[in-house]
Amino acid sequence: MTQKVLVIGLGLIGGSVALALQKAPQTKIYGYDALPQTRELARTLHVAHEVVENPQDVAADMDFIIFGTPVNATIEWMDQLKDWSLKDSVIVSDTGSTKALIMKKALELKERGITFIGGHPMAGSHKSGVTAAKPYLFENAYYMLTPFEDEAAENIERLESLLKYTIGKLVQVDAAEHDHMTAVVSHFPHIVAASLVHHLQLENAQLPMTRSLAAGGFRDITRIASSNPVLWRDITIQNRKELLDQLEQWMAEMQRVKSVLETGSDAMVEQYFAVAKEVRDALPTSSGALFVPYDLYVDIPDYPGVISEITGYLAEDQISITNIRIVETREDVFGILVISFSSADDRERAVKCIARRTNFETYIS
Repeated sequence: MTQKVLVIGLGLIGGSVALALQKAPQTKIYGYDALPQTRELARTLHVAHEVVENPQDVAADMDFIIFGTPVNATIEWMDQLKDWSLKDSVIVSDTGSTKALIMKKALELKERGITFIGGHPMAGSHKSGVTAAKPYLFENAYYMLTPFEDEAAENIERLESLLKYTIGKLVQVDAAEHDHMTAVVSHFPHIVAASLVHHLQLENAQLPMTRSLAAGGFRDITRIASSNPVLWRDITIQNRKELLDQLEQWMAEMQRVKSVLETGSDAMVEQYFAVAKEVRDALPTSSGALFVPYDLYVDIPDYPGVISEITGYLAEDQISITNIRIVETREDVFGILVISFSSADDRERAVKCIARRTNFETYIS
């Protein structure tokens, strides 16, 4: 028997969920988005098997309903869901970046006998919208589930049996613990990145060349500041308490740095950076909460056509790239050409391709 899944919200995350779940056998994916233009694009791009004009019209036949909408919108949809005709066995989930508010709202569904299991696939992109959706977006990324403590094991297993086709790493956590951990590794870093960019803007007003020098390492460490500001407005407000706690700890750390700079010996300053390097180098290279492009740095000579030569070799080997740029300011950067890929496999293939065709050195940061 074919199981039916409705994904509401077909942006980057919802669209990627819909695409990934099409790999599940005997499963039909229905999609809906509030924007007519997004629905039309979703049809053209085959993001779902069927894109509907009104989710309530098909809800009664669904085995799963997944909200791919921002948290505030999801809460509104959950209110509407209370009045929909649904299967007794339907499982409802979401993809929101914060879970405490969602699970609080889910208590109202639980009182009506509707099974809700919170979800958060911890992957993303600096791009947004249905055209950025990819079926492999969640591969090897943590996919967090936040079921109620008394949730029936069979319901969790049913949802996991479906979501395994995202190729994400499914783990179960408490909603409050989720919000704390994501504040540390995802939400607060976005605030830091945005604050660094604001700081650059102030400095650039005094010395306009400052912005031009920010094309290298600065641009890389602040990449996430290019994310959707409306999305991050909502996340910041929803996780306000955790983020204020993180900010207090960060300010204390900055005071410690200030003390080291003011009174520390050469050895103390070196040790500060040495510890940071050791901890950073031990971090996992994938499965994180932040969008991490698979960058390859290439040392290339300066002659006409060298970039098209490299991209030509990659095209011949059918290796897709997601971005390419020349780094003019190369302090702490390995090469002048930076090529971004959508997966580690593509990057590794590119390394072999370039090594086979040229004598250019390649580096992975």
